[in-house]
Order: sequence, then structure tokens, then C-alpha cells
Amino acid sequence: MTSLKNIEVEYRAKFSKAKYDKLLKFLLKKAKDLGADDKRVWFFCLPDKLLKVTHNISLKSGKITLKLTKIGKGSHFEEIEFPVGEESVEPAIKLFTNLGYKYLFEPVILRHNFSYKGVELALKYSKTWGYHLELEIEIASLAQKGRAEEKIFKVAGELGVKLMSEEELWTFTQNIEKTYKNPVC
Repeated sequence: MTSLKNIEVEYRAKFSKAKYDKLLKFLLKKAKDLGADDKRVWFFCLPDKLLKVTHNISLKSGKITLKLTKIGKGSHFEEIEFPVGEESVEPAIKLFTNLGYKYLFEPVILRHNFSYKGVELALKYSKTWGYHLELEIEIASLAQKGRAEEKIFKVAGELGVKLMSEEELWTFTQNIEKTYKNPVC
């Protein structure tokens, strides 16, 4: 049986609109442009995991993802993910809701993906997070984590972004879970 798990080493940085514009201009010139990747996401907040249903607006597809660690509880996430058709997004949300899970809905996450010096970058804007960047490398084993982090730190330094600490991420995401109000759609 093929494993559906992978490990993502992931860091995030938040910044101003001016920094976002500067990064976009730089990345469009210097990085491999992987294109727009706009999404709508339903986050089902579990005590020690993150379950999400994603509708990829740009690709007209969907996926279900289970991160086996919450954001702010380590820089690596073992993840189980599988694609679903765009038509299966709403039934998946209904399934998890009927199992008793409450969700936080992000109506639109504007996202542009790049690859730069071996690091996958997602330059993003959402109502909840504001302007931010995800820097990520997928690894097959935790033995590769140190090298992946070195690459991410080097790229973050070159881009002039301050990576959020685990404590900052935990505080930020817990505040979202406690105070977020789903929009009326």
C-alpha cells in the first residue's frame, strides 16, 4: 500500500501590503512561477490536529487534508491528503459537520505559488491572516528536517521576511479559533 503521508517543513511570515507587492515583483522576476492557486477553505479545528476541506478555485478541484499537528506546535507537519472532485467539496463539508465538527470558513484565500532555491513559496492574502508567505519543503523523513530548515531560513533571509515563531503562530491561530465569525454567504 502506498503511503498517503508526507512531512512538510513549513514556516510563515506576515507583513504589509507594500512588502507583499515588493515580494511579488521580485518573485515574478527571479523564481519559478507556479501560478495562481486561489482557494476557499473550511478549517475543522480539532484539539490536536487540523482537518480542512479545500475548494481550489483556480484549478476547479478539491481536497481533504488532515495535518497531524496544529499550527504553532512544531515546524513540521505530517499530513494525509487526498483529492476530491470539485463537486465533492460541499458533501465533504456536510459529512464532517454531521459528525459534529464545527468549522471556520475562509471565503477566499488569494494565493500565488513559486519555487525558489528549492523552497516552495505561497504568497498569500486572506481576511484572517492578512498578507503573508508560507515557505515549505516536503521531506520523506525527519532526518531531512535540519537541512530543509537551513534552506528555508536562508531564503527567508534573502527575501527579508521575519519568520513567525511557534509561540507567535500558536497565539495567532488560537485567537482565530476563539474569535473568528464565519461570514454569511
